[in-house]
This record gives sequence, C-alpha cells and structure tokens, in this order.
Amino acid sequence: MGVKSSGVAVKRHSAVVRATHWIVVLCVTILLMSGLQIFNAHPALYSGQQSDFGNPLLSMQARVIDGQPRGITKVFNREFDTSGFLGLSNVDGRPTARGFPPALTIPTGQDLATGRRWHFLFAWLFVATGLLYLAYGLFAGHFRRDLVPTRSELASIGAEVANHVRLRFPRGDAARRYNTLQMLAYLGVIFVLLPLMVVTGTSMSPGIDAGLHWLPEIFGGRQGARTAHFIVALLLTLFVLVHVVMVLLSGPVNNLRSMITGWYRLPRERNPG
Repeated sequence: MGVKSSGVAVKRHSAVVRATHWIVVLCVTILLMSGLQIFNAHPALYSGQQSDFGNPLLSMQARVIDGQPRGITKVFNREFDTSGFLGLSNVDGRPTARGFPPALTIPTGQDLATGRRWHFLFAWLFVATGLLYLAYGLFAGHFRRDLVPTRSELASIGAEVANHVRLRFPRGDAARRYNTLQMLAYLGVIFVLLPLMVVTGTSMSPGIDAGLHWLPEIFGGRQGARTAHFIVALLLTLFVLVHVVMVLLSGPVNNLRSMITGWYRLPRERNPG
C-alpha cells in the first residue's frame, strides 16, 4: 500500500459555528444533569393529562425484597432490578432511594429548587444560542452549503452506512465536507429533536399552559409532554454518545482542533501501489 501525500489543512468551521457548538455543549450538559435532578423529585412518567400512579409508563423506586433494599425500574409492565444505579444508589456508603444516581445530577444532593433554577437559566441560554445559530445558518448559507446533501450523496447513503459499519471514514477531498449520514443526523437534531425539546419543555409550564392551553394537548396533556421531553432527552443523549465515539474513532485531535480553531487537516488518501 502506498500513501498519497495529502494532509492539506482546510477551513471547515466558521467562528459562529464553533462558538455556538461549545455553548450548546455546555447548555445540553447542564440541562441534562439538572433535568435528572428534577426527574428525581418524582421518578415516574405517564401519558395524558393526569398522573396515573398505579399504571406509570416508567418508574424508578426502592423496595425491600427479602429483607434487602433493591432498586426497581419498571417499564410498562416489566420490572428490572437496577440496584446501585437506578431507583437505589449508594450515597455516602448507604443505599438511598434515588431515581438517577447523584453523580449524574446537578446539584448532587436532592434539591429540586436548585435543580429547577439551573435548568431554567441554561434553557434560556440554549434558546438564545439556538436562535443565533439558526439565523446564521439561514442568512450565511451554512445549512445549504454544509448540511443539505445533494441528490448524488443521498443516492450513495447505502455505501455510507456500509463504510461506517466498517469504520472507514472519508479521506482526501472527500473529507472536505460532512458525509451524508452526518448531514442527515445533524439536520434531524437541529430541526427535529432540539425544537421538540424546547416545545415539550415549554408545554409543562403552568404559565404557558394558561395562555396556550392547546400546546400541551399536542402531546396528550402535561404528563404526555413530560414523557415526550424525557424521550427526546434520551435520544439527544444517544446522539451525543454516538457523536463522541465517532470523533474518537475518526481522529480526536484533528476533529477537536477543527472545532476549536476552524482548521481541519484532510486525512491522507491511501492508494494501492
């Protein structure tokens, strides 16, 4: 195998994209951890308008089974022993009833009021940053130029999936822009998941409910909106985990440098010979 000398540095991310990316990373992290703190105040999810305590869609609780405290997570009618993580956590060496463990919440102690303050503060920062990014993407052509795949790129999505399964990442000129799977994933997050996060969160506000009573009804009621909010948060978490894994596998130094400085070094092409 011969190596074609490439490795050309190209400008890949603008200052606005880089700044909003890191602000969103901060916001999503704080929102997730403070959101889990809020969830821990009542670790159960329901559908509709009211809480059906006897028939939750999901619940996390501590029980005493055979004389021992256990954490039980119930999904629909299936129960799972999740002791030590969900439902029952070790706090200061003692088993404590807790939906999610303290290490995943802000603050780490059980404090609903503080968790709500963190959540609402960073929710407003998140919305403001999102609006700035949206305006930039529309007026500077970022969406059209960098995130909308061409017909030929959409036609080759099968090959893109196969390459990702084999951990074969674009090299040379092919790495100048996002691949098709990246584009579709980012578009889905930007225009579906993140707006849903904002709308479902807003639907749970009593003030908004009073003025726009039809909004929570889109999700079947405030409890339905809460469940949808939780599901969207889970999907965003899965996206972030996959995104981080892909960054690590495809070249963490190069990817991080491009998101900090804007400059991305095209991976060298390998040619037979």
